[in-house]
Parts: sequence; C-alpha cells; structure tokens
Amino acid sequence: MMTLFVIKSCDTCRRARKALEARGLPFQTHDLRDDGLSAPLLEHFLERVPVMTLLNKRSTTWRNLDEVDKTDIDANRARALMLAQPTLLKRPLLDTGEDILVGYRDGHYDTL
Repeated sequence: MMTLFVIKSCDTCRRARKALEARGLPFQTHDLRDDGLSAPLLEHFLERVPVMTLLNKRSTTWRNLDEVDKTDIDANRARALMLAQPTLLKRPLLDTGEDILVGYRDGHYDTL
C-alpha cells in the first residue's frame, strides 16, 4: 500500500489526497507534524531523494530560521534541521513502495 506523507493544513497535500481518492488508489496517510518524522523514516526518503531536493526552502519554516541555520547548509545540517522541524520537508511525499514522488501538480499521479 502507498503512503502519502503530508501536513494536514497544506492545500497541496489536500489536492494530492483527493487525486489519489479520485483514482480509487489505496493509500494511507502519515502527518509529518502529528505523527512525526523519525531518523529511519528520513533516511528511507533520502535513499531515493537527494537531501537538497527534499529540503523545502520555500516554506514558512525555512523563512523563519535564523540566518546562521540557513548559511552554508550541507547535507548533515539539512538532515538535522528536517528531523527537528519536519515541516521543512517538501510535501506531499508519496511512497509508492518503489519510488518517492515529491510534491504534487495536477496530473502528477496519472501514471499510477
């Protein structure tokens, strides 16, 4: 079964969930804010998605970080920041079992 990793208040996550439901695809959801983000789960994502692709630099969480946290960020620092604040991950993340699809745009799930 696929897992859709979301933040419930995110409009893009809602659209992704509705797209999966409209196609009748079975999936479960995991709210990154409510259910959390463990180190093993983050590493599972990072086995398939580069760390800097996963880091959401357009988020409010990113904009609210101290400049020191954002300066000269490397992969290890990005991991630590995402573990501390899971809302720094791009979302939604759809784990198909074989791949992780990052983000959602209309038509993104048409091939599932």
